[in-house]
Amino acid sequence: MTNLYTRLADRFPDRDRPFVHLPDGKLIRYGDVEERSAAYAHVLRQLGVGVGDRVAVQAEKSIDMLMLYLGALRAGAVFLPLNTAYTAGELEYFMRDAEPALFVCDPAALAAIEPLAAAAGVPHVATLAADGSGGLADMLGSAAADFDTVARADDDLAAILYTSGTTGRSKGAMLSHENLASNAFMLKDYWRFTGDDVLLHALPIFHTHGLFVATNTILAAGASMIFLPRFEAGAVLAQLPRATTMMGVPTFYIRLLDEPGFTAELVGHMRLFISGSAPLSADIHREFRARTGHAILERYGMTETNMNSSNPYEGDRIAGTVGLPLPGVSIRIADPETGAPVPQGEVGVIEIAGPNVFKGYWRMPEKTAAEFRGGYFISGDLGFIDAHGYVSIVGRAKDLIISGGYNVYPAEVEAAIDELPEVHESAVIGVPHRDLGEAVVAVVVPRVRDFADGEAIKAGLADKLARFKQPRAVLFVEALPKNAMGKVQKAALRDKHKSLLG
Repeated sequence: MTNLYTRLADRFPDRDRPFVHLPDGKLIRYGDVEERSAAYAHVLRQLGVGVGDRVAVQAEKSIDMLMLYLGALRAGAVFLPLNTAYTAGELEYFMRDAEPALFVCDPAALAAIEPLAAAAGVPHVATLAADGSGGLADMLGSAAADFDTVARADDDLAAILYTSGTTGRSKGAMLSHENLASNAFMLKDYWRFTGDDVLLHALPIFHTHGLFVATNTILAAGASMIFLPRFEAGAVLAQLPRATTMMGVPTFYIRLLDEPGFTAELVGHMRLFISGSAPLSADIHREFRARTGHAILERYGMTETNMNSSNPYEGDRIAGTVGLPLPGVSIRIADPETGAPVPQGEVGVIEIAGPNVFKGYWRMPEKTAAEFRGGYFISGDLGFIDAHGYVSIVGRAKDLIISGGYNVYPAEVEAAIDELPEVHESAVIGVPHRDLGEAVVAVVVPRVRDFADGEAIKAGLADKLARFKQPRAVLFVEALPKNAMGKVQKAALRDKHKSLLG
């Protein structure tokens, strides 16, 4: 029975070694990690958070949010980070579904959050600001700097991450201590992280990429991070000379290539650039290599599984592929309907098994059962494996859109659009976008024939959907293309509008 935190802490270096370099020059050392995470564990206990209770957090990226995450692990609680773009209506669903013992928000959001929490039966609401201030910080002063980390079994939950559902209902992916630990230590070895590495961290930490892939791997290696609040090209360029590695989404690398100051000389000392959360185009892969001499290492993961495959550290990093199955992870390609294996090189649904695969969806046993087949998780991604074992993803089932690294399910956006009085029906598609990978586009049949006010549609969605889910463009048509069964032909829409945004 080993808590994820205990497994990570067993690899911590000397207490004086740096863990985080902050933009203002301040250092957070490994000794600080031990003491501050312990203090947060005590604060959680004071607020009534017990073993197995959920701690929901919608707060800006900060070192204190990381310490709260580690404190929750130590207290045996289940950490539940939420996208900072979620609206009040979305948060209400998460509160009622997850039933957290504590909801943590930014001080500026407290007035809006408190009545939602009260209505949902959440016992406690506390605040945490980006600078570490807030109600939780006020309690830290009297908290002890040591804590006996609670023993947890491998299958006990460490975190829940919500992922959008195709019917509009978000699903809570349940991740165990073993799920997260196995992935962290495997990635440390596969990507050759050591205590000498310095990771440039500009990712959000409400997402598996920034919180688990980046942070857990660095902790497992006893390495350090340059911790930026968000991606800004100028700030990244300024910090790259101090880094050895960087993890990012394709948008990061696209924006860096737009910077004249991003040169081979600037990054000649770098060991590794890693990309994930959305497909990296072969063109960007080639352009990056030509500019810098570095071949970006692309990998494939999901909220439900963390990392599944990766291009090799040594060997060919093939543009347009997501590499080889990671050690201990099994990937097979199956017929989407029958589950039968397809011949090598043919396209089918990607199915995954291994210690990284989640325990199921929170309070959705039927949905969980439907998503597993013969011990394998049915990813919903369509792909193939070539003769050399490299995995390629060619499409996504269920019309998933990945925009700027975030998952957007059309059915959820369509439901919000269809509620607007001006709309008869709608279809939401993803179209190619150089910066975001894909952009959300709404195709709308208006109730009144001559209505064509796209800005009014966008305004009507402003308080209903997170910004990344809102359409970048709204098109108006007299009718949607449908088949004989009345199903909208989204492939035809995507093909027709594929050049809409360049």
